[in-house]
Amino acid sequence: MNWYCDVAPGHLVHQPYHDDEYGFPVGDDVVLFERLSLEIFQAGLSWLIVLKRRESLKVAFAGFDPVRLAAYGPADIDRLLGDSTIIRNRRKVEAIIANAACVVGLQQEHGSLAAWLGEQRLEGARTRTKDSWVKLFRATFRFMGVEVVNEFLMSIGYLPGAHREDCPVFARIAEQKPPWMMDRDLR
Repeated sequence: MNWYCDVAPGHLVHQPYHDDEYGFPVGDDVVLFERLSLEIFQAGLSWLIVLKRRESLKVAFAGFDPVRLAAYGPADIDRLLGDSTIIRNRRKVEAIIANAACVVGLQQEHGSLAAWLGEQRLEGARTRTKDSWVKLFRATFRFMGVEVVNEFLMSIGYLPGAHREDCPVFARIAEQKPPWMMDRDLR
C-alpha cells in the first residue's frame, strides 16, 4: 500500500491514520481487535468510508472491547443492522462478534491476543509467510480474506509494506522495531 504515502499527506481523514497508526507495532488487545474489525469492514469498500465511520463503529461495537462484544446476541445484531451511522453488513457484523468471542478464548489460553500473535510469528525457524498467516487466520477467525489479513498485519507491523522507505513515517516506525523488521533476517 505504498501509494498511501502519496495520497495521505494533507488529507484530512487519511493523514492522521497514515502518520500515527498505520504500520506501527501494537500491543493493546482492544486496538488490535479494532484494527482487525476495521479491515473486515473495509472489504469491498474504500478505506476512506471506514475511517469516516470509525467513531460511530467504535460506539456501536462497545469500543471494540472483545469481552463486551463477545456477549452480544441477536438483539444486538438487529440493533447494529438498524444503525445508519455504521457499515451495515450482516456477515461482517456477525463475523466481528464471533471474532470477539474467539479473541476472548485466545486471551484465556495465551494471556492476550498480542501474545498469541507473537507466538505465531515463526513457523519453525523461519518467519511465517503471508500465505501461512492467511491460513492461520482463516482457521482461527471469520471473514478472513487475503487482503483483510494482509492489511491487518501490515497495519500492526507484522508484515512490511505499510510505508515506502522514503516516507518520513517509515523512520519513526523503524525506531520501534516492528516484528517484520526484527524477523527479516530469518526469511
